[in-house]
Amino acid sequence: MDELVFRDAEVVDGSGDPSYRADVVVADGRITSIVKEAAAAGCQRPRARREIDAEGLVLAPGFIDMHAHSDLALLRDPEHTAKAAQGVTLEVVGQDGLSYAPVDDRTLEEVRRAITGWNGYGEDIDFTWRSVGEYLDRLDHGFGGEGIAVNAAYLVPQGTVRMLAVGWEDREATPEELGRMRELVAAGLREGAVGMSSGLTYTPGMYAKDAELTELCRVVASYDGYYCPHHRSYGAGALRAYEEMVTLTREAGCALHLAHATMNFGVNEGRAPELLALLDEALATGADISLDTYPYTPGCTTLVAMLPSWAGEGGPEAILARLADDDTAGRVRHHMEVVGADGCHGVPIAWDTIEISGVTEPALSSYVGRTVAASAEARGEEPWVTARRLLVEDRLGSTVLQHVGHEENVRAIMRHRVHTGGSDGILRGDKPHPRAYGTFPHYLGRYVRELGVLSLEECVAHLTSRPAARLRLADRGLVREGYRADLVLLDPATVAAGSTYEAPRTLPTGIPYVLIDGRFVIEDGHRTDVLAGRSVRRTAAP
Repeated sequence: MDELVFRDAEVVDGSGDPSYRADVVVADGRITSIVKEAAAAGCQRPRARREIDAEGLVLAPGFIDMHAHSDLALLRDPEHTAKAAQGVTLEVVGQDGLSYAPVDDRTLEEVRRAITGWNGYGEDIDFTWRSVGEYLDRLDHGFGGEGIAVNAAYLVPQGTVRMLAVGWEDREATPEELGRMRELVAAGLREGAVGMSSGLTYTPGMYAKDAELTELCRVVASYDGYYCPHHRSYGAGALRAYEEMVTLTREAGCALHLAHATMNFGVNEGRAPELLALLDEALATGADISLDTYPYTPGCTTLVAMLPSWAGEGGPEAILARLADDDTAGRVRHHMEVVGADGCHGVPIAWDTIEISGVTEPALSSYVGRTVAASAEARGEEPWVTARRLLVEDRLGSTVLQHVGHEENVRAIMRHRVHTGGSDGILRGDKPHPRAYGTFPHYLGRYVRELGVLSLEECVAHLTSRPAARLRLADRGLVREGYRADLVLLDPATVAAGSTYEAPRTLPTGIPYVLIDGRFVIEDGHRTDVLAGRSVRRTAAP
């Protein structure tokens, strides 16, 4: 007798094809049988030790979060309900060119400081790894060897690689340094990374010229991986930045996945069709391109990320030294408020769009939930004075919501045939972006049921089979016999994000069951103690 059968489920199988009614049988972590229209066929129905009445519910593949910042959360929080409760069964971490492998002792300390706002400093984490393979092994054996909450794939972070080989200097790499970077990227891919990421508005990754990135992408292509850039501008130079990524990956022969691909700031209102036309032209001539987005208009990053790139040269301590010097801080302010810093996408910063979402220093908690402009007004000072104080007193750890998006752009991009879902969710802070807890049910509740922007079948394909294809996963992303039983059972009439800007950690509704490898991580709407997640590693030979 089999382990489990979902009886009379409405199967949305991830392909984009119309749904169908079926009994779906699971055994030994895989889908062993799908009996379509079992009730009407009058045939012998499958039996199992456990049967779940799925009448009126939708059975879909587990959702794949193509842009996650759970690099330490997976090792910190065994429940990880922020993702498990959404139906996420696989996350892709190592994003935006900054993460914790490969590192040496010096670089590990630097990267911990640099992305404290994303993941915390990590004082509660035992950093026993240094290589990509060791980090993936650590995921496999998390929490006393049991594993982690959901599966995870990893991208080699180009900014961290540059830290190792070049440091924090704004200059071209020497041939020897470029050779070392190539070796580090290749080693990470051999050890199981699925590709390489960049954060080209974050130091030190942004110091790399196109020629350097192209050479690294050639390495990625040789391992059948993909390049995932947070490109150089989502603002004044957005279209040019997208074109840059398309061009250099075509030259390198490398697959391209555009991270949180959107068009922000006033200069890009209504311009999503121009981006999509650019991508369609490249796709028509053979380019291998995909992208991810989150279904919200505000962005989320760190306050320090908005500084001009020259202010970041030398790393975190050098940034703090510049901010402590009145003359240099004045230059930083001029670039941010007048010129348009490259860290803020070439657009002069509007402090009334910058909402503080989290701080690392508890004494600064009164700033959370207010824009920099509002806090400055309350204090009777100029916004830059407030921002500078936060940067210094919070040791560069403050996170922000940046209210610069456009709903029409969000909707247009999510309709595109190469679109996938990514939360870009930062889980730290007193008031994180609601996308961290709500991205996937928000797609299904808001943009499918309420607005009809996507059909249910099409939306599920965006969240399952399309990302699985990008990751080269042969047995995930579809409800098919023989595939892994990474499954979500949801109520299409009630599924919705519970998270809001006021209560961002509220869990979603309408997702009563989530399975990973046939094991329940969400059961009757509650998190179980199952740790079924493991690392998902690149398997293609170079």
